[in-house]
Amino acid sequence: MTINCKGSLIDLSTPKVMGILNLTPDSFYDGGTYKNETEILKKTEKMLLEGATFIDIGAYSSRPGADHITSQEEKKRILPIVTLVCNEFPEILISIDTFRSEIAQVCIEAGASLINDISAGSLDNTMITMMGKLKVPYIMMHMRGTPKTMKSLDQYDNITHELNIYFAEKIAEARKAGINDIIIDPGFGFAKNTLQNFELLKKLSLLKFHNLPVLAGVSRKSMIYKTLDTSPSKALNGTTCLNTIALLNGASILRVHDVKEAVECVTLVAAACN
Repeated sequence: MTINCKGSLIDLSTPKVMGILNLTPDSFYDGGTYKNETEILKKTEKMLLEGATFIDIGAYSSRPGADHITSQEEKKRILPIVTLVCNEFPEILISIDTFRSEIAQVCIEAGASLINDISAGSLDNTMITMMGKLKVPYIMMHMRGTPKTMKSLDQYDNITHELNIYFAEKIAEARKAGINDIIIDPGFGFAKNTLQNFELLKKLSLLKFHNLPVLAGVSRKSMIYKTLDTSPSKALNGTTCLNTIALLNGASILRVHDVKEAVECVTLVAAACN
């Protein structure tokens, strides 16, 4: 199972780690941490040295209840950083966390390699067409509503079944538009409560029905720290535990704040299961 990133085939039969670089001032865990170019480059280098295959850069906070920002503001935050990081690390594979086709286009043109869309095209009706033109890998996440409204939209009869129907429809739309490399993400915490998140994690292997790579993003999320009655800053051990379960249930990519620990998790699960 491979995806084509800038002419290189990335083999996802061995799970890969995607490190998170948030440029938002209000992210739930590390918002506002990286305030200048030196800090951004230092964090990026650290994640690469620790074994991240991808670096996911986002400038629009998607935490529950997050405020909306304009495309101009998102572009102002993200584009200079994409250019900076690509110039410093020419071989880097950057994922752009955006639901806007305009941002996707300018960032790919600046050197990014793939797009990570929390809405799978639902928040920008030109995104799927744009992705077909850009011919880069596309991560399609499941979400209802918007980050501001999603907490009230967690009613499901059979959550895994409904996600599989959602992805079947989105994948068909993407294929029709000419998108070759698709990764699906169940969207832990997006229009899902804690019990639903754990049910999805337990049944993650059912999403392999589509024969596509599955991304799991549970890093330091509320399903961990609320269950443990702690905080995001103290949720690393819980994150590693759930990353292990995700790998055992077929995850191909772990999207994380803590790369070293996730890479170790991948290595140990492989050693235990091979």
